[in-house]
Amino acid sequence: MLNRKYVPILVTFGLLAVMFAAGSFRYTGFFSAQVLFNLLIDNAFLIITAVGMTFVIVSGGIDLSVGSVIALTTMVSASLVEQHGWSPAVVIPLVLVMGATFGTIMGAIIHYFKIQPFIVTLAGMFLARGLCYIISIDTITITNGFFTKVAQTKIALPGDSFISINVVIALAVVAGAIYLAHYTRFGRNAYAIGGSEQSALLMGLPVARTKILIYAFSGFCSALAGVVFTFYMLSGYGLHAMGLELDTIAAVVIGGTLLTGGVGYVAGTFIGVLIQGVIQTIISFEGTLSSWWTKIVIGLLLFVFILFQRLLSERRVSIKTSS
Repeated sequence: MLNRKYVPILVTFGLLAVMFAAGSFRYTGFFSAQVLFNLLIDNAFLIITAVGMTFVIVSGGIDLSVGSVIALTTMVSASLVEQHGWSPAVVIPLVLVMGATFGTIMGAIIHYFKIQPFIVTLAGMFLARGLCYIISIDTITITNGFFTKVAQTKIALPGDSFISINVVIALAVVAGAIYLAHYTRFGRNAYAIGGSEQSALLMGLPVARTKILIYAFSGFCSALAGVVFTFYMLSGYGLHAMGLELDTIAAVVIGGTLLTGGVGYVAGTFIGVLIQGVIQTIISFEGTLSSWWTKIVIGLLLFVFILFQRLLSERRVSIKTSS
């Protein structure tokens, strides 16, 4: 019999297949490899951000600062490269360390001061977004040769298709995160904390270290997504990635990760991002619908998946009680 914990991810994958098939039947040119690759090209930064968020939600937490950290990364990168003449070889590692440090500080505050992650990361969201405007209130356009070359590079694939370097980075992050989640002690500890932090403490697991590392990893992923977003937009701006934290949480939940923690898959999150991309692509092919329909459909899907998760959780509890 199929293990119940795999049901959400299978439903998510089935939904992606149905939506892509529906688009293929309705619109000429929809069913092509390049359309699928474009989903990855346009959402590479969201994939990376959602990977970090998956670990946070699996552990029973939440991170509302991801969009602001992306914006801050673009602003710091653009400012240092364009206005101060720093080398990208220095700037990129610097912003990655900045993101990881930002996440580490929030994780430490959450654990040692016993403050709800929602409050701490909300404060982090305002702080990072505010720092963007201290750097500049205007857009900083990037003309650096390295950034423009990466942005314009196309990796050719069979059938006249192509992907960008951002896609390669995103897929590498997904592959690494799957290994980290399911084949390392850190991943097992994250799931254990999400299942029951008190039980994890009683088992002698390093709860403090793991929780701090989870938020550090989320901060690192957000900063890396910021680097990818900088390649994608070739600019730094304080309004970049506005509201992206909500899209990220939606992708994770649609991907089958329980908001209560303890259950979730990086692969499911990856599919959740693709579902959002397919919705945007269908609306683009339709041509007569407002882009706001993307938010409406995602909102409806969130309602459905949250109710679905609730039903699965209640059924799991009833089975344990009866046994």
